[in-house]
Amino acid sequence: MKMADAGFRPAYNVQVASAAGELIVVAIDVDNNGSDRGLMRPMLERTRARLKRLPRRYLADGGFCSGEDIEWAHGEGIEVYCPPPNSRSGVDPFLPRSSDGPGVAVWRARMASEAGKAQYKARTICECIHARWRNWNLRQLTVRGIEKVRAVVLWYALTNNILQGHRLAKP
Repeated sequence: MKMADAGFRPAYNVQVASAAGELIVVAIDVDNNGSDRGLMRPMLERTRARLKRLPRRYLADGGFCSGEDIEWAHGEGIEVYCPPPNSRSGVDPFLPRSSDGPGVAVWRARMASEAGKAQYKARTICECIHARWRNWNLRQLTVRGIEKVRAVVLWYALTNNILQGHRLAKP
């Protein structure tokens, strides 16, 4: 993968879908693509396969969703909360574009509203999972290959869910 220093090194990109309030990992995926763009729909489909339903609201990182993903989610009845990319030309990213479909237009209006921005702030709690994994030394993997990396990340997710389940079960 291309790194921040413009060099290329063996690396993997891990995506995590979680239940925000409970900090339970619902689904993970691993790939070796440096960009998250367009990975929202596959993650939502993975979540549906695991939970047998789609979420009503989906809070995603800014680079995770694409216009096609947002249109698909809108058609499935999902409210997407994902900040629009900053415009290099200085155009307000919340303004409707002529190329926007109905789902993207609704998404732009949602994200421009104070209620949408407030709802999106709940996504920060999901970062606790990543912080917990870093505290458990998940920084650099000693395995190679996507399947082996996926196995290691699944062990971290399982451990997280067991410990979080114990916390949630306490009265």
